[in-house]
Amino acid sequence: MEGAVGVLSTWILAALRRQRFFSLGELNEAIREKLEELNRKPFQKKPGSRFSVFLEEEKAILLPLPAAPYELAVWKVATVQFNYHVLVDKMYYSVPYEYIKHKVDVRITSHVEEVFFQANRICSHPKLQGSQGQYSTVTEHMPEDHQKYTAWNGARFESWAKSIGEHTSVVVKAILASHRVEQQGYRSCMGLLKLADKYSISRLEAACQKALSYTPNPSFKSIQTILQTGQDKIRKEEPVEASDSSSFGFTRGADYYRRNS
Repeated sequence: MEGAVGVLSTWILAALRRQRFFSLGELNEAIREKLEELNRKPFQKKPGSRFSVFLEEEKAILLPLPAAPYELAVWKVATVQFNYHVLVDKMYYSVPYEYIKHKVDVRITSHVEEVFFQANRICSHPKLQGSQGQYSTVTEHMPEDHQKYTAWNGARFESWAKSIGEHTSVVVKAILASHRVEQQGYRSCMGLLKLADKYSISRLEAACQKALSYTPNPSFKSIQTILQTGQDKIRKEEPVEASDSSSFGFTRGADYYRRNS
């Protein structure tokens, strides 16, 4: 190999040392011509040339070039979160849920994020661009009970909730907003809206209204408990107006004081 470098230096660089070039393109073209001439020059002590040896012996065993050009990469260690995503550069990428709580290696290039566990690649994602906090989620990475709801989306649940009532719609929006990955809220939304089949639409709406009077972010469980215990049927008592003083026995009116004057 070192001998070949020496031959190249002598044959090409020395031959071009006195020429003047006005662009890198001109220089490369001149080098290419001299290299072609060198490769086809007959050997002195054996038949053939470098080019003929390449065709007869080397070309057939060459491996193909990679489909994509080599890219510089940055490696990071990340922990798979409970929502089966890893956080990389403030973006979230899904990982098969079996790796939850495990540490993984992430290879980051300008276009791809690859995730490795014990030197084996377990998934890859196109690199997310734009605003922070975006999610790249692959359906196959979800647990089976999450995959059931992939045909649904937040808008579909909100439309169903709106048909039941205003308060039910607010609760569904709150449930979806409480999850970093929207799909993780689909199961709770489905369970909530199905309560209308068991308890009636009016009771579900009343239970959602009651739950919202306690907290702006009620859960499916809290509303289910309200329906199971019948709290949605208890009406709020109206406060007695303070101006109606005749209903209080201890209050002395003006007539009392006139009698004792």
